[in-house]
Amino acid sequence: MAHLLSPLPITAVAAVAAVSPSRFRIPAVSVARRQALFGGRVGLRVPARLSTRGVSAGAEAGVPAARAAAVISPEEAVEWVKKDRRRLLHVVYRVGDLDKTIKFYTECLGMKLLRRRDIPEERYTNAFLGYGPEDSHFVAELTYNYGVESYDIGSGFGHFGIAVEDVEKTVELIKAKGGTVTREPGPVKGGKSVIAFIEDPDGYKFELIERGPTPEPLCQVMLRVGDLDRAISFYEKAFGMELLRRKDNPQYKYTIAMMGYGPEDKHAVLELTYNYGVKEYDKGNAYAQIAIGTDDVYKTAEVVRQNGGQITREPGPLPGISTKITACTDPDGWKSVFVDNLDFLKELEE
Repeated sequence: MAHLLSPLPITAVAAVAAVSPSRFRIPAVSVARRQALFGGRVGLRVPARLSTRGVSAGAEAGVPAARAAAVISPEEAVEWVKKDRRRLLHVVYRVGDLDKTIKFYTECLGMKLLRRRDIPEERYTNAFLGYGPEDSHFVAELTYNYGVESYDIGSGFGHFGIAVEDVEKTVELIKAKGGTVTREPGPVKGGKSVIAFIEDPDGYKFELIERGPTPEPLCQVMLRVGDLDRAISFYEKAFGMELLRRKDNPQYKYTIAMMGYGPEDKHAVLELTYNYGVKEYDKGNAYAQIAIGTDDVYKTAEVVRQNGGQITREPGPLPGISTKITACTDPDGWKSVFVDNLDFLKELEE
């Protein structure tokens, strides 16, 4: 993604590749905890340096894959993807004032600041916020690049979704704190769910969704696509996601598809939106990517290729540590990073 920000100071996407792997120590994980993590679709706590490290074009240069590309037939790929243990781990995006954004997320949205890391020699800072530990919750990774006060969100990124028990009370709080409400609470177009829309200090939109208690309040990432059927097929076959629901709204000329690794009320999901007749979008340089856990980055990369995705970082270990990742783009150009599950757990135990 460095090509998106080439006129700007070095980004976290490129900078994290230079960080010493010994700098950040993570507590050991017990056998019981390890078993709990792998009891099904696992929740993995991804270290900050793994979230975006090695994804940029600059980081790819001269980094050979640790082994030859996986050989897997299309038939085998279909079955393997269904068995691979995957979960949306976190979403990465850039902000212009980290302290202001953290204050907004904690005071208005009820998130917790899970960790914060400053890398002055590389001129960036990361903050991780969410509604629970990273090993069991989908979290937001905010990146602040020194001296960069604003970014172009573009027209392709839609919004993040947050489930709240009372939309009206949440909106009242946000207004009291000086936040921006772009849509007052009320039923969603063509439905009954009560929602509202707000903007954070950087202009990222959040949809507030009225819902009962849920283990995953940070519940959606909405991205716009130019061919919904193509996108659904890609995320099913290459990413192993399920089509949870699809809804066409001809009155408003758009269709949505919810994709994920479990029910919407218990898991974070990817919301794909197709606006009638719109084939391409400007992606800007603000939103970066999602990170997903996998049992095998080599097979993942091969399956992504087989299904029309582009590998932007060949599978293999990151420089200086053994953890393997691969990075890719979907047919619409949206980026994702896959992190090897077992390598990650080994790193937690170091």
